[in-house]
Amino acid sequence: MSFSGSNGATQKPPRARRERPGAPSLWLHAARACALYGALFCGAVQASGLASLPLESCQLSSAAAHAAAAARCGRLAVPENRDEPGGKILRLHVAVIPALRLQPEPDPLFVLSGGPGQAASDFYLSVAPAFARVRRDRDIVLVDQRGVGRSNRLDCALPDSGELAHVDLGRLDAAVQSCLAALPSDPRFYTTSIAVRDLDEVRAALGYERVNLYGVSYGTRVAQHYMRRYPQRVRAAILDGVIPPDEALGPGIPLAAQRALDALFEGCAADAACAQRFPELPRRFAALRARLLREPLTLEIPDPLTARPVMISLGAAELAGAVRLLSYSDETASILPFLIHEAEAEGRPQALAAQYLMVSRTTQELFAMGMHFAVVCSEDAPRWREDQELEQALERTYIGPVFMHAMRTVCAQWPRGPVDADFSEPLRTDIPVLLLSGGADPATPPEYAQRVLPGLQHATHLLLAGQGHGQIGVGCIPRLAAQFIKLGSAAALDEDCAARVSPAPFLMSASGPAP
Repeated sequence: MSFSGSNGATQKPPRARRERPGAPSLWLHAARACALYGALFCGAVQASGLASLPLESCQLSSAAAHAAAAARCGRLAVPENRDEPGGKILRLHVAVIPALRLQPEPDPLFVLSGGPGQAASDFYLSVAPAFARVRRDRDIVLVDQRGVGRSNRLDCALPDSGELAHVDLGRLDAAVQSCLAALPSDPRFYTTSIAVRDLDEVRAALGYERVNLYGVSYGTRVAQHYMRRYPQRVRAAILDGVIPPDEALGPGIPLAAQRALDALFEGCAADAACAQRFPELPRRFAALRARLLREPLTLEIPDPLTARPVMISLGAAELAGAVRLLSYSDETASILPFLIHEAEAEGRPQALAAQYLMVSRTTQELFAMGMHFAVVCSEDAPRWREDQELEQALERTYIGPVFMHAMRTVCAQWPRGPVDADFSEPLRTDIPVLLLSGGADPATPPEYAQRVLPGLQHATHLLLAGQGHGQIGVGCIPRLAAQFIKLGSAAALDEDCAARVSPAPFLMSASGPAP
């Protein structure tokens, strides 16, 4: 379960119609060469003689992203509790994808992933071609934040995003207690305020004077707080799917998800072929949701990966989980009219159930739930408001208010960690910043980026109509992002190309979109 994070199911490699930075074969050959010859071939991984973190050749891989990459990896020792430096030690996993130039630029790109709960290494593997232009000139640094990936992952069995929307709160209480008992560490020490200190220690240990930042979703929160704490260390930053520091994640998720679904329905109604093939889509969705609320379906479907028969329950919770996660990408959102119509009008919900199974599995594989709640319950829960107006607004969404009831139940038991006093204050900086938003983002709507703009002296906001969550692989954005990082400025960017990006066409049948 994730509030606003990116995962393998929703953060997609660029498709054929999107620009692919660099030829894939060149990228693969370069990766293989790095594995064979290390930093000598791939450029200087460590920027100066001050580097103190030893790196060795390694292979990053992710089953969820179905990808791998050659890198140089190391582990940096940091105290779990920074007030007790002699206590438990964590070893942060650090991976450097070396620049292709023999003499790269001295300021690398640090990639900060979403969730909270996803590892930077997993996220990078899912979108690596989008960073190919940046990698020509600069190292790319991936730090698995404490509590995720290969950095002491905090994981346990908790309901996923679909189940959480309708889970029995008594059963959830017991699940939280079991989760806390199973965690390998104290979850109080996994907040963003601590993580940015880790990040700067990695920077120093690798010998970099300054860095560039790319953050997606929750990663934009990390990036903004790092810029607040270490402004002299940041040359430029890209914030993709922006979370304002003063936004308490949680209550806005059902509202943003509903707006994205409404926009999808409006887009289908405005498309002649979609409107004809799938008439009255909002009414059919409401009818399907009401039916599943009354009585969930038990279905036998072929497993999407093995084709073996599996039993699955499809209720309103699973419907909400599938719709929300499929809405993260314009490509996957384009199949929703077909899935909804087939399930309700034609009485065949098997394809919808299979989609839920796939996206929920990917979410469980990619996200560390213990770290997720370590962040949310410390940083967001204390700022949640509870009033009748909000409750009524949530009631009008397809996710409903039970989602927040469940979140409050979890965070009522979860131990809270340290959060800097100025954590939620708007960022004010003269660092050049490029902000990216999707017009149909179900998690971080464009107005979030607009809220942070007043404090940024040198910022440009690109809005891509009809796009979902995370723009780094969309259209010309890989080229613009690389140009921004190269120049350290958005002054010369071709912003018109972002305006020309269009969403994927609606799927008219199982065979594909209309010709």
